Formats: sequence, C-alpha cells, structure tokens
Amino acid sequence: MNDSVVRVALVLPDLLGTYGDFGNAVVLEKRMAWRGIRAEIVPVNFGQPVPDSCDIYVVGGGEDTAQTLAVRHLRDHPGMQRAAARGAVVLGVCAGIQIFGESFTRADQVTHAGLGLLDSTSHAGGSRAIGEVIATPADGLFDGLLTGFENHQGRTVLGPSARPLAHVKVGTGNDGSVEGAVQGRILCTYLHGPVLPRNPALADLLIEWATGLKLRPLDLPAVTQLRSERAKAAGV
Repeated sequence: MNDSVVRVALVLPDLLGTYGDFGNAVVLEKRMAWRGIRAEIVPVNFGQPVPDSCDIYVVGGGEDTAQTLAVRHLRDHPGMQRAAARGAVVLGVCAGIQIFGESFTRADQVTHAGLGLLDSTSHAGGSRAIGEVIATPADGLFDGLLTGFENHQGRTVLGPSARPLAHVKVGTGNDGSVEGAVQGRILCTYLHGPVLPRNPALADLLIEWATGLKLRPLDLPAVTQLRSERAKAAGV
C-alpha cells in the first residue's frame, strides 16, 4: 500500500456533522500515517457528486431535516453505493445507520426510503437515548469494549442479512439489547465521541478491511486513559 493512497471520503460533513463525527475521518488518516500508509481525506459537501473511487466512506450524524436532505442527495449521487457494491468500506454513524437501511420513520411519523445498503429499518422511539454506552463486540469482531456517547430517538431493527456490531451492557444502542450493524464491509453505529478516537481497535479494523493489511496495535497512553475514564463514567 506504500505506493498508493488510501482515500477517505468524508461524506456531507456540512449536513451530517452535528456531533463532530468528522473526527472519525481524521483518526483513520492519522492512524494510517503513523504506520507509513499514505492516506488523504476527500470532503464531499452537499451539492457535490460523491466519487465512487474512494476506499473508505465516513458518514456522520444529524437531525431529521439534515438526514432527509442527505438521503436525497446520496440517492441522486450514488457514488458511495457503487463503491460499497465493489467492496469499499463504509462507516455510518447515527443518521448513517438510519439512512443506510431500507426505510426510516422520523418523529413526525413520515416514512422515507433509505439507501438499501443495510438490511434494517428504523423508527422513532418513545424516548430519547442520551448518555454513555458500553457494549461487547459481537462475534469477536475486535478486542476490548465498544464505548461511546449516544444522543438519538431512533430505534433500529436488523434483518437477517445484517448482524449486530455489539451487545449492549450500558445504554440503549439500537434497541437496548444490541448496538450498531455490520453487513459485508458496511459498519454502522449510533455512537458518537467520536466513535473511532474512543475505539482504536474499531478504527484499525476498518483500515484492515480497506488495505488488506494486518495491523499491530499502536501504543497511545492517552487513548487508553480516555477509554478507562469513559468506562468508569458509565459505571463499568
């Protein structure tokens, strides 16, 4: 991979950037750079075509109106969907997990068609899920606990083609039992923080998927301290 550049598409940060989820793209670029892997972030704003040539696509969170605008834009500019079909890595956070599914129903009870990247449906729950989340990765997907901060009203039901990212110990996630979704190289979560700075093993998993390399863990004491503090704050 040293002779090529891993391109990380930061998709619609002007619409889906409410919770600082652009930091996920920064973490991917930095963790590759620290290992000598050339990488660059490709911002794709509202009104711009979405390239189908990137290696990783990062989609963040946003409110209902932004979410509806985003799904329309991505349907009109389906570069990410074409890339996913050829095996590119896609990370969807909060709004991402909802718009990637077959459909999502907003708090106003209006149902919108999703992008069909994920075998799931989402709807507004009766109460808003806010606070720290601690979850155990499903199927040994990566080592350690999954941690993050959630702030959403959505509830997501997975179909048979998707599997959970993790099983919830503290918090709500999709439904109080499972958190996130994985389908092929599409990975979704409700967690902010942003999620990749707080979960370096998850970031490295996405990089491994994109590059085909087996990565050694990086020794970053500040990250270890952050994870310990957040787990303690959640009572774990």
